[in-house]
Amino acid sequence: MTVSAQHFRMAVILIGSFLQSIICLAQEQKAPSYPLITHTPYFSIWSSTDRLNGSVTKHWTGADHSLIGIIKVDDAYYRFLGKETNEYLTVLPTADETAYQAAYTLSNPGTGWYEPGFNDTDWKTGGAPFSDDKQKAKTYWNTGDIWVRRIFTLNNDVSFDDLFLKINHDDNIDIYLNGKLIYHKEGWVNNYTFLDLREQLKANLKAGRNVLAFHVRNTAGGRFLDAGIVRKMEPTASKIIKEAEQRDAEVKAMETKYHFSCGKVDLELTFTSPLLIKDLALLSTPISYISYKVKSNDGDKHQVSVLLSASSDIAANLPSQQITAKATATAGVKLLQAGTVEQPVLMKKGDDLRIDWGYFYVGASKDYSRQYISADEKNGIQQFLQGRYESPAERTGKRLSLNTVVSFGQVGNEPAEKFMLLGYDEVYAVQYFGKNLRPWWNKNGNRSFNTLMNTAAANHDAVMKKVRQFQDTIHVDALHAGGAAYARLCGLAYRQSIAAHALVESPQKELLFLSKENFSNGCIATVDLTYPSAPLFLAYNPELEKGMMNGIFYYSESGKWTKPFAAHDLGTYPLANGQVYGEDMPVEEAGNMVILAAAIAKVEGGAGYAKKHWPTLTTWAKYLDKEGFDPANQLCTDDFAGHLARNVNLSAKAIMALRSYAFLAGMLGHQADAQYYLGRSQSMMRDWIKLADAGDHYSLTFENKNTWSQKYNLVWDKVLDFNLFPESVFKKEISYYLSKQQPYGLPLDSRKTYTKSDWIIWTAVMASDNAGFEKFILPLEKYVLETRSRVPLSDWHETTNGEQTGFQARSVVGGYFMKVLNDKLNK
Repeated sequence: MTVSAQHFRMAVILIGSFLQSIICLAQEQKAPSYPLITHTPYFSIWSSTDRLNGSVTKHWTGADHSLIGIIKVDDAYYRFLGKETNEYLTVLPTADETAYQAAYTLSNPGTGWYEPGFNDTDWKTGGAPFSDDKQKAKTYWNTGDIWVRRIFTLNNDVSFDDLFLKINHDDNIDIYLNGKLIYHKEGWVNNYTFLDLREQLKANLKAGRNVLAFHVRNTAGGRFLDAGIVRKMEPTASKIIKEAEQRDAEVKAMETKYHFSCGKVDLELTFTSPLLIKDLALLSTPISYISYKVKSNDGDKHQVSVLLSASSDIAANLPSQQITAKATATAGVKLLQAGTVEQPVLMKKGDDLRIDWGYFYVGASKDYSRQYISADEKNGIQQFLQGRYESPAERTGKRLSLNTVVSFGQVGNEPAEKFMLLGYDEVYAVQYFGKNLRPWWNKNGNRSFNTLMNTAAANHDAVMKKVRQFQDTIHVDALHAGGAAYARLCGLAYRQSIAAHALVESPQKELLFLSKENFSNGCIATVDLTYPSAPLFLAYNPELEKGMMNGIFYYSESGKWTKPFAAHDLGTYPLANGQVYGEDMPVEEAGNMVILAAAIAKVEGGAGYAKKHWPTLTTWAKYLDKEGFDPANQLCTDDFAGHLARNVNLSAKAIMALRSYAFLAGMLGHQADAQYYLGRSQSMMRDWIKLADAGDHYSLTFENKNTWSQKYNLVWDKVLDFNLFPESVFKKEISYYLSKQQPYGLPLDSRKTYTKSDWIIWTAVMASDNAGFEKFILPLEKYVLETRSRVPLSDWHETTNGEQTGFQARSVVGGYFMKVLNDKLNK
């Protein structure tokens, strides 16, 4: 008897789901941070604690994007989602609240300048903030250092308890209060931060005249200074509302699910972002579902309703921005909409920024929902406690709350299920060489977001079915390729990788899938993000991989970029107007683009995409032929470890790129080029082995036997089935790597003990069998389970203690799917 491929696959899915259920029963699934709403670099909300009600939900940058969920069971209340945001009472205002002036100088004032009795009459007087950004600055400052003295008076009735310093500074800073140093920091914060300096402030403040003195040293990038003092207030709602008991949590590719006990009722809560990678219409629809399934746990019936209170901060870069919120509706859905009064469309760029244009929406069915806008979170919760849901149809203010109440009526043993929708209309998503582009779902500008919300509500059941079917496919593919631990890593990486992009259509009618270099430098369409994230998109939708590359090809082919290698980026997100990175990565980026063109051809079984860009690929291949084998002192994707000349792994990339070009040339019938570049890659390979040989391993740099590094770029020799390097090279390296592993993974190279998790998985794919592969995966799973860095998955971490070194929420974790890609192509 024969079994069809479809039946076999269904059997594998069932077995995989069964194994996953056993795993979840044995141990609650954990993540460094839990994805809740994930669509774009701007519409992105996470929970940073294992208990969903243990912390304020946040944007991936760490800024509060508060969602609070409370369930009413008869006359009892339980908070299951989020936590009340910290409230601060102003004691000494910052400039975003009230204008003030301070004395300053741009010349070194000598000793004692921070003392209360210092004579500053020769200093200038200027309004805060002090900055080199002319749109923000009240006092323009563009030199290296600034010294500022802010004199203020406190009344006798001011309490000095629970005081925090509210500050935004860029760069390094020393802060003095009445002559005493109370704070020092190397680095910057780039937004308003509340520093817990309770002891220092209480010890040095006094009734009457006080002096806050600041010395800011600019070393790179922008300049900014504004500071004040606030009192932290204890939230009051937490004294009335009990905490729901969380029983478990589970993160899948597109869903994060929690189970709670809420007194006499059980609640299943699911956050779903339908990022179906093969369905561009759904992938580009920036609407998530929050589903509630409730049932009695004591055999009796209970009256149940649920509140979701969503902060208007989700539509603001800073909490100080004025927001207008209003109620609206569609045929079947009630809606609340919020956006800034200012609406500075595509007026800001950078890394640690949130969107402050467009509109945030919360929706629910007219059949079972009530909505109201409150002046703040506290009032929204109080109205729910009192059963008072009235509000004006439109409201303007700061930190408003959009409140939606869903009524379940009497709930018994049979589960009752209802859902809400959260959406964001960016209006315009990115600027591309001077032209503002709408998001893909509205690329022609003729669709209404209200209608989109209504359609999403009407299609809920069908969308959820598609999500769960494809989610199972993702899980089973990863489970089959690399085991249970690997499957969990892929499930955690999937949403994060996709949601670090904007999907738009170019003026040339090409698909653009533009990455944001999160928590790094904020660049858009960075080639050395396109390269490591590629396996996810090559495995499931190569059109998106092309969408990452199209802009780089256009940049060169339009004549805007004239160098004989690929650009590093197209700008700073969301402005893609040309490279902004201060230094080129010639071998790195040219190699990346050529290899990826070959990978697309391998996946598609044809080189049509390469043919379209053949002259450009040829230019890059010629550059690599000349400069790639023994690279000069230049940057590569591991630039945080410093420049290197004679980088063996970078040389491996050049060799793989030339072999890729030979592969493409052969597919396109350019036999002379195919033969030449195959020969060049073969001769380079032989020289590489000689110059990199360090006995029991291969070195970090040529002819430097006391070094080593992960040669992750060689993975393409296996994935693309080139068989260029002898198997002995891989066996030697893998064996050596295993001797260098730390508790939380394999270090990147011999210079430091930190690592890049995406590269570890690429390296692991070079192992000869799954047992060898898993030896690299288990320490990574340990990192995910045990790291104290509670941020969206960081791809750059310390292997000795599992803590984040840098980076978070980046697209490169799509590289975790390299084993899946390898199996799809070769098994």
